[in-house]
Amino acid sequence: MKMRKIISNTTPILSLLKIDKLELLKEIYGMVIIPRAVFQEIEKGKDKPYYQNLSLVNWIRIEKIKNKESRTYFFDLDDGEAEVLILANEQNADLVILDETMGRRYAKRLDINLTGTVGILLKAKEKGLIKSIRELLDELTEKGTWLNPKLISKAIELANE
Repeated sequence: MKMRKIISNTTPILSLLKIDKLELLKEIYGMVIIPRAVFQEIEKGKDKPYYQNLSLVNWIRIEKIKNKESRTYFFDLDDGEAEVLILANEQNADLVILDETMGRRYAKRLDINLTGTVGILLKAKEKGLIKSIRELLDELTEKGTWLNPKLISKAIELANE
């Protein structure tokens, strides 16, 4: 079986760290790639109680984008999002994990398969890796992650909770 190329942005990783569920990425996808900019964004949060040094996580690969010039196409995105999309394009990724609306718009235009934090939690529930999506979404919200209320109720409905 060919290893799927999964590339994640900063927010989904931070969200999963906050609720102590980063391992779900490994359990669902095996290996996850993050661009250098995402690694640097996470490093900025060293003082956070849930911080983890991703360079020490053996199933996360940190990679550099090849074409620095392509960054200019994504002038309205932050570095992490832009590099996720550039890397996805360069490596012909199977899936991108991205929560931000603007970044998702670009990904759709570029015809890149997308999921986000909520999508990962749904998949985890489907695979029996977590008991309740509602509890984790509540915990995320309590810990300061903004989630669209419509998205939350849709997810809970999809998870049959």
